[in-house]
Amino acid sequence: MTTTFLALPKVRNIGIMAHIDAGKTTTAERILFFTGVSRRIGEVHDGAAALDFLKQERDRGITITSAATTCHWTVDGAEHTINLIDTPGHVDFGIEVERCLRVLDGAVAVFDGVAGVEPQSETVWRQADRYGVPRICFVNKLDRAGADFHRCVDMIRERLGAVPLVMQLPIGSEDGFEGVADLVSGRAHVWPDDDHIVVDVPSGMAADVRRWRAALVETVAEHDEAFMELYLGGAEPSQEQLHAAIRRLTVASAVTPVFCGSAFKNKGVQPLLDAVVRYLPSPLDVATAPDDGAPLAALAFKIMSDRYLGRLTFVRIYAGRLVSGAPVLNSVKAARERIGKIYRVHAGDREEIESAGAGDIVAVMGLKRTTTGETLCDEAHPVILESMDFPDPVIEVAVEPRSKGDADKLGAAIRRLAEEDPSFRVREDGGQTVIGGMGELHLEILVDRMKEEFDVEANVGRPRVAYRETVRRRVDKVGHLHRKQSGGKGQYAKVQITVEPIADGYEFVNRVTGGRIPKEFVPSVDAGCQDAMQTGVLAGHELTGVRVTLLDGDFHPVDSSELAFRIAGSMAFKEAVRRASPVLLEPVMAVEATTPGEHLGAVIGDLNARRGRVEGGGERGGARVVNALVPLAEMFGYVGDLRSMTSGRGVFTMRFDSYAEVPPSVAQKIIATG
Repeated sequence: MTTTFLALPKVRNIGIMAHIDAGKTTTAERILFFTGVSRRIGEVHDGAAALDFLKQERDRGITITSAATTCHWTVDGAEHTINLIDTPGHVDFGIEVERCLRVLDGAVAVFDGVAGVEPQSETVWRQADRYGVPRICFVNKLDRAGADFHRCVDMIRERLGAVPLVMQLPIGSEDGFEGVADLVSGRAHVWPDDDHIVVDVPSGMAADVRRWRAALVETVAEHDEAFMELYLGGAEPSQEQLHAAIRRLTVASAVTPVFCGSAFKNKGVQPLLDAVVRYLPSPLDVATAPDDGAPLAALAFKIMSDRYLGRLTFVRIYAGRLVSGAPVLNSVKAARERIGKIYRVHAGDREEIESAGAGDIVAVMGLKRTTTGETLCDEAHPVILESMDFPDPVIEVAVEPRSKGDADKLGAAIRRLAEEDPSFRVREDGGQTVIGGMGELHLEILVDRMKEEFDVEANVGRPRVAYRETVRRRVDKVGHLHRKQSGGKGQYAKVQITVEPIADGYEFVNRVTGGRIPKEFVPSVDAGCQDAMQTGVLAGHELTGVRVTLLDGDFHPVDSSELAFRIAGSMAFKEAVRRASPVLLEPVMAVEATTPGEHLGAVIGDLNARRGRVEGGGERGGARVVNALVPLAEMFGYVGDLRSMTSGRGVFTMRFDSYAEVPPSVAQKIIATG
């Protein structure tokens, strides 16, 4: 067992993010190989990637859960520690990206050099914007037919609203891709027979390198005052001055350096590692500078069930030290916890350490009540760090155990998986267990894990849409009197409320005056309304977008109770919603379909027939792209239909966009069928 003390200026906590199939995990695997963590290169297509350690990941060749590892890289004679998290690229697992970005200091965005900026690229980019995470870009797969580095840079500028700072130019293209020309040093990096060597820039590229380097220097000068003075003075900046200015701008998210290569062909990874160290922030560069000597402040960002160790909680430490055996406070729940064993993680492997300090990311055993997004701190210095919001499910399936023995195991499996995944929800509906998630693949993986990891055999129903209900108008002064007398102490509560629509969620406002309802009963009215929110009045779907204002009421000094006011609140709420023009809402997906040009009309016609609204399109890599908003209910089976109408050449991606009102004719059918 060891104790770790990280030199914070030489630490990089970074994530790798991308659209699915952009080569993100392949890039991460090359990083592990070239930093000496792995002795052999793990290939995704062989099911041998070290960072894809779940069976489902290896079987399917996709990343499902974020994987953490630690490696070391030396730049300018100084060794640096890189805590690396490889995140999923599939939209169904976007919550994994969200919670990782919350605790990372920087990120590498990987783009497919052929496809450029794809839908999930935009999603993860917006997530990084939300948390203020500085980024560098890696345009991958430049050895592929149709790859176009400069078109990808233009897409980064136009689609993502970034200021791309081109740091390298590709040497050769497609099958002839040989390496990269570095615009800061003016040298070329090439990989003959996988050996990395630095040589002079090919003579035919010298003019392009001079022109693009001048553009780089000018862009840096436009955004950095200190560098602007040097630039206006006419002096030629040194490499060190350029590195320093680019670092300042990257940390401030004013520019985004862009690098290129082919991770699968082992080209471009070493200069990318240099860039991670040179330009992405250390923990000292973030808004709250960490301090080992300060009181503990740490955020739990991920729960994972380990087959051998049990429940592990992944923690980012922002200040103080986390010590094995020490008591800590979960300030969100006001609950005392004790730190068990602490591990430094390498994908599926664990290295036990005695303690970890500010700036570190570790896994902890022994936390029984802490869940994702909660703060661990010193009992004498309570603090709550900014938490995370998790989306509601858009799709559900019913699961039914095949035997009584499976019933017990199913309950345990669902509890464990729900702890791990905040976007996985469970509810009971008419005696059925209904699980909800972010897409068909998400639920398919969860059911597969129940079988593989928990030995649960279950019958799974057909996927169904997670509809919502809301109200469309304000209703004033709806009251309910709850009175029950059947011998002994009775029940008495009277409430009067107003219900009105809001953009999203639920709000409760107390406007009672003069003690008409004792203050200890007001939370019970709120709880009753929230109970009723779970099952709407049209088809039993959860309500959203409602504000409740408690106006008045009455109580009895003997017969009133919390239960009575909870029931009265629930009944008044249901009656108010019935009068408030309730409507059904459905999840609408942003769909991007790619098709050969000759099938474009058929694809657009099919999307229109699915109640879709075509928003635009374009051309990419010789194919036509259609962007549309389509109700999720109409997208089941689309993968087969698209392949059929495009002779197997069409592909699509979709992500949740918003909830929208269901047309009355469609809503009537949904309500009629329950």
